[in-house]
Amino acid sequence: MPADAPRPFYVRTRFFFVVLALIAVYAYGWKVTEFKPRSLLSDFHLIRPLLHDLVRPDLFTANSERQTVETGFALIGSRSPAPAVPPARAGEKAALVLSASAGRIGDSIGVSGSGLRANTGGELFFVNSIGQEFPLGRIATDAEGRFEFRFEVPGTARGERQTVRAVLTWKTGGFRVSETLGLTVDKMVETVFLALMATSLAILVAVPLSFLGARNLMTRHAPGTVVYYAVRTVFNLMRSIEPLILAILFAVWVGIGPFAGTLALGLHSIAALGKLFSEQIESIDSGPVEAITATGARPLQVVLYAVLPQVIPQFLALTFYRWDINVRMSTIIGFVGGGGIGFLLQQWINLLQYRKAATALLAIAAVVITLDLLSARIRERITG
Repeated sequence: MPADAPRPFYVRTRFFFVVLALIAVYAYGWKVTEFKPRSLLSDFHLIRPLLHDLVRPDLFTANSERQTVETGFALIGSRSPAPAVPPARAGEKAALVLSASAGRIGDSIGVSGSGLRANTGGELFFVNSIGQEFPLGRIATDAEGRFEFRFEVPGTARGERQTVRAVLTWKTGGFRVSETLGLTVDKMVETVFLALMATSLAILVAVPLSFLGARNLMTRHAPGTVVYYAVRTVFNLMRSIEPLILAILFAVWVGIGPFAGTLALGLHSIAALGKLFSEQIESIDSGPVEAITATGARPLQVVLYAVLPQVIPQFLALTFYRWDINVRMSTIIGFVGGGGIGFLLQQWINLLQYRKAATALLAIAAVVITLDLLSARIRERITG
């Protein structure tokens, strides 16, 4: 290597210190985030039931009938003896009998059923005091309508009074759209129009503000410069507040529902679109503006005849892109009361109804993909 040739960056002392600094940063980040890759394998069994339900969305259901029978169970703070309940006798009406009427989390409890439909399969559930339903396992009755099962009181138990529920189902022929799918479609339509109304509201406000926030139009004199910096400051402040926080605010203000979600997304979209629109205005060709200004045209005439024709295609493309973003964001703000499919998804997850949640997730993915392809095609036509 020639004597005057520059040394490679990786043999310089500065590079050595930069590497040490990065190692220190990531080592601290590893500690702060409690990074434990091993738990992905060791604790996989905890998520296996969830994954099993997520790959089986509740889309269609066979025409069937069901028989439901349940009994109470008291959750206590410590293990204590509870009176055993005698088994039900043959010929009695459908009933569930527990080996202990009270217990704590982790206790092993026996359950027997009698008087049920013979030779029929079903599922056993543990339902806590707030309505969360935890599946305990599959059951099947014998020729006399009896079954026996043993389970451990799950960690989802909440409150004192719990319920053990057995649900037997049998097909009666044919298939139909599940109630879950019908409700999901209804809420998904609400989500799409929630995003549409929020985007439309944002356009009405963002378009005029974007001209006031364009440097090339407003900084030619002192009053305009003041307005420019004021509008840009408002855009930055509004964009710094996440739609999730705005949704909580409006849910308290106007009540839980899609209107709160529309206002939250609309307010955030005003700032986002206003900034994007103003940047498009700042990048226009100054020639037409100077030519029309030289003729003595008023500022409004300059905007109408020199600025708008150059930015309308970009405005439309950005609007469709923002609508696409708002559809995806509306699924999140629904978790805090903003309406739409997100509110429904949160309820199903809280109630451990993962097959229903899988239906909602599938619908969200289908709509987002469809809108993404549609908006991309529209933007291509507009800007092309």
